[in-house]
Amino acid sequence: MITKEQLLASVSPLKDLEFGLSLADLNFIRDIMIKEQHVSATVLLSSDNESYKQQLQNQIAEAFKQAGATDVHLRFRLLSEFDRNEAARKAQESASAHEKTERPSVNVLDPQSGVRFIAIASGKGGVGKSTVTVNLAVALARLGKKVGLVDADIYGFSVPDMMGIEERPQLVNNRIIPVERFGVKVISMGFFVEENTPVIWRGPMLGKMLRNFFNEVEWGGLDYILLDLPPGTGDVALDVHQMIPHSKEIIVTTPHATAAFVAARAGAMAIHTEHEIIGVVENMSYYACGKCGNKDYVFGRGGGGKLAEELHTKLLAQIPLGVPDNHVAEPDYSPSVYKADTEIGLIYRDMAEQVIQQL
Repeated sequence: MITKEQLLASVSPLKDLEFGLSLADLNFIRDIMIKEQHVSATVLLSSDNESYKQQLQNQIAEAFKQAGATDVHLRFRLLSEFDRNEAARKAQESASAHEKTERPSVNVLDPQSGVRFIAIASGKGGVGKSTVTVNLAVALARLGKKVGLVDADIYGFSVPDMMGIEERPQLVNNRIIPVERFGVKVISMGFFVEENTPVIWRGPMLGKMLRNFFNEVEWGGLDYILLDLPPGTGDVALDVHQMIPHSKEIIVTTPHATAAFVAARAGAMAIHTEHEIIGVVENMSYYACGKCGNKDYVFGRGGGGKLAEELHTKLLAQIPLGVPDNHVAEPDYSPSVYKADTEIGLIYRDMAEQVIQQL
């Protein structure tokens, strides 16, 4: 016999879009009726967005079925003013409790904070730099590390979408609380601009925004902060190098000789600003046939190894072409995060272990 407690436990990973807390903790799933394996419930919505409603419909129904239900019927209604005030109060209490349990707030830019910075750079766009950043951050978190991720690719921010993040940061006591996903605390320019709105800012404004990402965000106690840098050697990349002189760096390239040649410029910039390069990642190294297992080297071979040799560092990983085996109905759906037990997920785990060993 299914119990109400089992059903609520099954949806505990699902968070509300606006308040960032579990639907169960917010009491947004109510009036649960159980008749044999048939379940009905009322779901409260903080947004009337139709796609969000449909996503919740799929996620809750799937979670209930995994808990043992065979048939699920859900009714939806928008929050009343009273419900909204109660949810806001719970979010405030949760943020305050979180703040008390975290390590004392420190300026993460201070070398004494103990935070290790890893900038992920590339010479050009389109080599999968953001995908590498996101999956390395998640792999480090899966190994028990406290990880933050700054989407510093301010013109081409993509991290929130890649990680399946739909909520936005909360403001508590004039401090920005980053969004947490897969155990990684995330901050991005994408949280602060309207969808598909171009960022038309000059260098000094971008540098100020980037500094705010460190000074005005309540990161709590972290082991690592990964920075997804813009491709190339422009203003933002230079600001990061000057702002965080103790940062380490990973260069991402494809196997193609020209891509590796261009990536060498990003490496040269790191060396010029005295950032230690801890490794090169060769992305899109090959395509492995799903039926026969043969490898097809679509973009050539050797670019990553040659770049690592040129920069006097190691080749951390060769990552094949692939797409995460994720499904929209999954509670932890994200377009670009590989599951831990997949072939590529294990490659990222190995890369994370190498990073931890080096730092």
